[in-house]
Amino acid sequence: MQNKKIHIIKSVKPDSIAWEMGIEAGDKLLEIDHTKIEDIFDYQFLVQDTYIEVLVEKANGEQWLLEVDKEFDEDLGIEFENGLMDEYRHCHNNCIFCFIDQMPKGMRETLYFKDDDSRLSFLQGNYVTLTNMSEHDIDRICKYHLAPINISFQTMNPELRCKMLNNRFAGEALKKVDTLYEAGITMNGQIVLCKDVNDGKELEFSIQELKKYLPILESVSVVPVGLSKYREGLYPLEPFTKEDACEVIDLIEKYQQECYEKYGLHFIHASDEWYILAERELPEADRYDGYLQLENGVGMLRLMLDEFHEALALRKENSALSDATQNTQCEEVSMITGYLAYPYIKRMTEEMEERYPGLKIHLYAIRNDFFGQRITVSGLLTGQDILAQLKGKTLGKVLFMPENVLRSGEEVFLDDYTLTELEKALQVPINIVKSSGYDFVNALVKEQEEVWQRENPSR
Repeated sequence: MQNKKIHIIKSVKPDSIAWEMGIEAGDKLLEIDHTKIEDIFDYQFLVQDTYIEVLVEKANGEQWLLEVDKEFDEDLGIEFENGLMDEYRHCHNNCIFCFIDQMPKGMRETLYFKDDDSRLSFLQGNYVTLTNMSEHDIDRICKYHLAPINISFQTMNPELRCKMLNNRFAGEALKKVDTLYEAGITMNGQIVLCKDVNDGKELEFSIQELKKYLPILESVSVVPVGLSKYREGLYPLEPFTKEDACEVIDLIEKYQQECYEKYGLHFIHASDEWYILAERELPEADRYDGYLQLENGVGMLRLMLDEFHEALALRKENSALSDATQNTQCEEVSMITGYLAYPYIKRMTEEMEERYPGLKIHLYAIRNDFFGQRITVSGLLTGQDILAQLKGKTLGKVLFMPENVLRSGEEVFLDDYTLTELEKALQVPINIVKSSGYDFVNALVKEQEEVWQRENPSR
């Protein structure tokens, strides 16, 4: 296959193989083992062997053929300007439930990009529809045995899938699952459930069809469609009710029991939203099969609660300093969350206050006025909503926020408010806390321990 793509090296890790061979930032990678490289998957596959020949072009145009002896699967220590080593593939569907279509105008351009790139499924855990994958793509996945791949099924009814994705090839694309299954490529799936579209009997049909791919298809999550207030001109979708949620859970739990008895996997999972809407207790940890669908909000609250109680128990058992902090003066702090997790975060803050009487936590559930009140997750909160709803509130010495309110790796909210701007406007330091229960406990206990140390400087 002819390939004229240019792969420019962005950086070289010090003391790495590439660094020792004289490869530098700005050099171009041309070939490995006389094979031109299409993208990151070719690179990762070709670089594995214990002996490889690497052809690079230096800034002055010289070409170096480097012979490399190394450990199997040892990395060269190269980072490329384009992490994918190729252009990102745009989604060709027009799904009736797409959240990007439900965003207001005027936000940063990157938020409107719809990707449907199978390579991001392996690299970042993205879910793909398979409609954007050629036979060449499927062949490479099978050849390199890339896994797991995350697939957005939505429905196993081919005609309905064409309608939901607004793509006449969407039903035919499901046949690619058979190829992946026969090649033993581990898969995970999701179904975005839309009321009166792919729920009810259609959902049961989809579950029955997807069961046929067990155990290669390890898990399937069922998540309710997210509906913002910006749906003018879009397919009419209605929110689910408590009764709807109960029906979804009952159906899923019926098949969980059946699948577990046969395969040792619960397989089909309801996201946390369904249990909250149904006002039912979350499943126990064992039912999540190792939290295979955590990024889809399946088991996130159960894991956080269990980690919280484990961390609290460890603190009580092992930390004399934590016991001593009970005698500190009252230390006021504040915390925000979305409406979805509020009841569980509230339960945790109350247990923290009981455990540490010197700690007072003001917990605020932030209403999503920007996207609409049907959006209840903290990951879609904006800086302007947080600012508007915290003005004049008691915030204490520090304000804690979950890390998912910020753009990944940056200090910017969805609406381009920055963390610095929010701190200045609220006149309080902001502490970003990771989503685990351990981090929740550690952040708050650290705050108490610092107070205790200030009050007891000689100890």
